[in-house]
Amino acid sequence: MQAMNLEELQLFLQDHFPQGEQYGQLERLGDGWAEMRLSVGDDHLRPGGTVSGPTMMGLADVALYAALLSRIGPVALAVTTNLNINFLRKPRPDADLLARAEMLKVGKRLGVGEVYVRSDGDQAPVAHATITYSIPEEA
Repeated sequence: MQAMNLEELQLFLQDHFPQGEQYGQLERLGDGWAEMRLSVGDDHLRPGGTVSGPTMMGLADVALYAALLSRIGPVALAVTTNLNINFLRKPRPDADLLARAEMLKVGKRLGVGEVYVRSDGDQAPVAHATITYSIPEEA
C-alpha cells in the first residue's frame, strides 16, 4: 500500500472522481485523516433554509474516502459499504461546511472511520458519521 499526499490525492480525485467536486474541496490531508470544505449554495439547501442531509452525507463520504486513500494509496475501487450519520443540529445556510474525517481502523479488506461536519465559524458539529469502506483485494 502506497500512501498519498495532498497534491497527489487532489490530482487522483480530479482524474478518477471529478463528480466528487460537487461535495467539496479537499483542503488538508495527513496520515489517515482529511479535511474538506463545501461552499454551501442554493442547490445544497432544502425547504426551510437548511443544508440537506444528502449534501452532508456526500461531504462526509468523500472526506472519508480521501482519508482512506491517504493510507492505502490510489485505489479507485474502494467503495462505501456502510454509512451511518446523525444530524445533530441545523447547519448555517450562509456558511461553508467543514468536514474532518479520520480513519479508526484500516485492515486488509475494510476501512472504518468517522467524520465530524460543522459550519464554518462554529465549533459544535452539525453531523457525525461513521463509515465503512471495502478495500478491493488488488490494493
